[in-house]
Amino acid sequence: MIERITANPRILGGKPIIRGTRISVEFILDLLASNVSEGEILEDYPHLTREDIQACLRYAARSCKNEIYVVLETVAA
Repeated sequence: MIERITANPRILGGKPIIRGTRISVEFILDLLASNVSEGEILEDYPHLTREDIQACLRYAARSCKNEIYVVLETVAA
């Protein structure tokens, strides 16, 4: 599925996009986070597929796996 996602510095400043489009992964995630259904996205963007949306979700999930969380302590001034 990840092969559906690509990045090109000449398209949208290098943001990850759905291959063959100028639609960013970020845009699709924002739509889903705003309670826009998969069906509505596919209706509004008929050139996308369910697999494209799933690839965006998988890309986001894999991106989070490599994050490192550091707990910072508050220092008195």
